[in-house]
Amino acid sequence: MPRGASPKREKEYTKLEKQFEKEGRYKGREEEVAARIVNKQRKQFGETKSAKAKDHAGTSPDRSVPIANYEHLTVPQVRSRLAELTRAQRTKVRAYEVKHKNRKGVLQALERLH
Repeated sequence: MPRGASPKREKEYTKLEKQFEKEGRYKGREEEVAARIVNKQRKQFGETKSAKAKDHAGTSPDRSVPIANYEHLTVPQVRSRLAELTRAQRTKVRAYEVKHKNRKGVLQALERLH
């Protein structure tokens, strides 16, 4: 298991590893594949050391987005908050979305509001 992972991610790693062994997938590489999956999720959700350092330094990529914790929100959660934003704020959300996540559902919702 990668150093610095939360107990939640450690459980997830163990679960994936056992699942791969049970299913016979990735013979001999179960640990490696499980670790890669968990590390990818840690990076995606800003749980790595570098992401935490950026957040503490104020240079996190979602700092300019007017929705709190934007990086961790799902498409339905983002869509429900778009109507509350001004046109300028929605423009910032669009710019961030295009550059970082490019989620079709969010971009379509933004189109409907413009």
